[in-house]
Parts: sequence; C-alpha cells; structure tokens
Amino acid sequence: MLKSAEEIMQMLEAFDLTGSLRDAAELADCSHHTVARYVQSRDAGGVIDQPARRPQLIDDFLPKLEEWMEHSKGKIRADVAHDKLVALGYQGSERTTRRATAAVRTAFKAGRVRVHRPWVTEPGMWLQYDFGDGPVIDGVKTVLFCAWLAWSRFRVVLALRDKTIPSVFAALDVTLRKVGGVPTYLLTDNEKTVTVEHVAGIAVRNPQMLAFARHYSLTVHTCEPADPASKGGSESTVKLAKADLVPKDTNLLPAYGSFAELEAACEAFCVLVNSRTHRVTRRAPVDILAQEQARLHRLPVVAHTVAFGLTRTVAGKTPMVAYEGGQYSVPHTLLGAQVWVRTHGVGTGEQVIIVHVGDTGPVEVARHVRARPGSPKLDDAHFPPAPAGLDRAPKARTAAEGEFLALGEGARLWLTEAAAAGTSRMRVKMAAAVSTAKLVGGVEVDWALGQAAVNARFGEGDLASILSHQARTCPGEVHHAGEDHSLTQGTGSWAALGVSSLGVAGADEVSA
Repeated sequence: MLKSAEEIMQMLEAFDLTGSLRDAAELADCSHHTVARYVQSRDAGGVIDQPARRPQLIDDFLPKLEEWMEHSKGKIRADVAHDKLVALGYQGSERTTRRATAAVRTAFKAGRVRVHRPWVTEPGMWLQYDFGDGPVIDGVKTVLFCAWLAWSRFRVVLALRDKTIPSVFAALDVTLRKVGGVPTYLLTDNEKTVTVEHVAGIAVRNPQMLAFARHYSLTVHTCEPADPASKGGSESTVKLAKADLVPKDTNLLPAYGSFAELEAACEAFCVLVNSRTHRVTRRAPVDILAQEQARLHRLPVVAHTVAFGLTRTVAGKTPMVAYEGGQYSVPHTLLGAQVWVRTHGVGTGEQVIIVHVGDTGPVEVARHVRARPGSPKLDDAHFPPAPAGLDRAPKARTAAEGEFLALGEGARLWLTEAAAAGTSRMRVKMAAAVSTAKLVGGVEVDWALGQAAVNARFGEGDLASILSHQARTCPGEVHHAGEDHSLTQGTGSWAALGVSSLGVAGADEVSA
C-alpha cells in the first residue's frame, strides 16, 4: 500500500531518531520492511512518494509505438495506434494504450518545441496587418482588415468588401491616419497584393505595393509562408475581431442588416479594445499611442490614389458621375466633389466602385453593377428625402383660412378632398363651418367635416345634415345585425306610397 507523504516523513524521522528499523516501524505503526524500503530509496536519491513501476503488457510494443510516432511526426492518434497494436497481438486495454501514446508523444516533442524569444519592440517601428473572414451580408462575404501597432498594442479593424489592391491600399491609408503617423516597417503575409511570387525562397514584391510604400516612406516586410507565429499581434487581433464581430453561436450576435452596420460595429470594437487596460503593458493602448505618435513619421497629406481608378467630378446639382457611357449615383453630400471610379470583376458580376478621399482617408462611397447607356444606376439612400411635391399640406394664407384650419384634422381633410373634387363656393362653406362651430362646438364640426370628406359630401346642406343626424343618434348606440334583426332597409314605405295615392284619387272623384 502506498504511503502518504506525511506517513513517509514520520517513518524517516523515526528512523533518524532511533537508528533502528524495528523501533522506527513500531513508532510509525507499520512493518519494518516498509521502513527499510523508504530508507533505501532516500539514500539512493530516488523518489520516495511514488510506487515502483510494475511491468505492463504494452512494454514489449513500445518500440513499435515509438516508430509510428516518429513516422507520423507526433500526430498519430491513440485509437489508431491501439488498433494496429491489437493486430500485432497486443492484449492490453485501450486505456493503457492511450497513456503509453501520451508518454511517447511527450518524449517525442521534447527538444522539438519551437522556442520564441520575446520581441522587445521600439516605438514607431512596426505595424502588422492581416485579414479575417467577415460576416455574410446580403449573401456576400465580407473581409475584416486587422492592423496592430506593435509598441502601443493599438488595434484598427476595418470592414472591407474584398481584398483587391485598391481596397487594401485604402484600408492602410485609413489605418495610418487613425494611428496618426507612419511607422518604419510594415509586416504582413505573402498575399498577391504584396508578393507576386517566390524565387529561391526570396519574395518578389508587387510593384504597386512598392509604389504605395514609397509614397508613405514605408519598408514592407513579409513573414515566412504558413508561419503565423511570426506576426502574432495581427493574428491575435484577427482572432479577437472574429470572436466579437462575426455572428456565431458563442456570441449570439444577430445578422447585420447592411454593410454600414458592420462598419459601425468595427468602430465600436476598436474603441473598446483600445480603451481597456492591456494585460502586458498594464495601460490602455490609446494612452500609449499618444506617446508613440511622437516617434511616427509624418503622414502625407494626399493619399496614394493611383490604384483607385479614374477621377470624375460629381455634378453640382445631381449626385451622379459618368463612367464609360453609364451614370452612377453617389451620396448627395458629395455634390461637386472629386471621386475615383474603377471596375472590379468581369461579365455579369462586374461592378463599378466609386471612392472618395476625405479628411479621414479613402472611403468607398458607392458600388453598382455595370449600367447601360440611358439606364442609370441609382441608390435611393444616396438622395435626400423627396420634397412634398403634389401631396402638399394646407397652409393658411388669410385669417379666415387659419380660423377654418384651426378646427382640426377633419377640416384639413375636407379642404384637401373638396379642392380635389372641384367643389364650388368653398370659401362660403368654410365660413359657414366656422360659424356653426361657434354654436355647436368645434370638435363636433371637425368630426362632421371629416365624415363629409370621407364620403365626398361637399354640398350646401351636407354639413348641417351630418350634424343633425349625429344629434338625433343616441350616444353610444350601435346597431348590430343578427339572426332576428337585419340592417337592410325594409319595403314598408313603398306600401304606404301606394295606399296614399288611392286615397287621394277617391276623394277627388267624390268632390267631382
């Protein structure tokens, strides 16, 4: 039976006190053989709180398990190893195989673990960026651009529609303007926007990226292919952004209704992560950024716009731009502004993308499918609310008109409907309604005018007739049709007409 650490120490202390195995065993209430075993283990420098390992059935198969582990580079599964061992005659349990596989894997990885040297950054030196899969909006997959300023740990996350060169350049310009300057180095993956190919392991840079880097006085570096550990800051930013911005079962986020909602969510995410205390620096990144900005290079006033397309000027009164025979709408706030227009895609999926460069950097303001001559592409959100037009509201021009319209909504409705019906002598009828309101009350007259408007009764006595009928009707009296009562008009009045006519005829004959 394995003794506890306290019992072992009691046995050893008793032996050191008495110098006799039997006396120590009597004091520790155990066998003197047990005391002898722990004393010998201590003198040999061995582990005294663990039992001696007993032979197992898998011992004879350990060399084969080590061979499979070496061949699979430490990736073989325990259940697969167990099935292969059973085929070789192994009769032990799968639990024993799992423990042995774990021990062999630990021994295999010993000495093969990649050791990372802590990266001691300098202010104003490094900016990293990477991409993450964004949410699907209106059936189209988006992209999350994630940048990380190394020294201050300041993060910038932007929503993009694609990873083309113009979109990446625009995102980089916006990022540099958000951090308030240009660092010395820019580190990223070997995307086609940065590296066109590798020759003998050396990355061949994209000429457009080099032109962009020269414009901002940047030096572009790329990490080793398939080596995310070499840019852990941007990788961590991608992980955080996807966890907080992409709707999943883990965050219970609702789906985004528009791309603008995703952009607003990215802005709120950046404010949150940059304002909370970082676990390494013990300070908020936004506070450290204020210090790092003093070491950043000056940002060019004009953005790098070569990749954005051709320049166009928005019309002065109509928010439209012309491009290759088609017309496309832009937000009405850009009237008279200069924009850049380019195409993306081919065939039916070709799109026309319009970019405007403002104080915060390049921003995509519109994206349309290709338009045909004479059929402009319009977006209702680009135009301000339409004027009242034909649906004009009544406005008093005279004191009499104001007094009539003051009766209420019924009077306004009557005026609108009566004018549309071409009613004659409207001013006289309006004056009569005001006079009647002084006698019976403005609320009753306003209600009657509303009823007259709904039923198109604009005659001379219609208003008085409606008021008279309302006065004769008991308040709250409502007629309902049923099995023994119908609301249909009867024929009794027709019978009375016949009888009265005969009575009149008989009287005339008698008098004659």
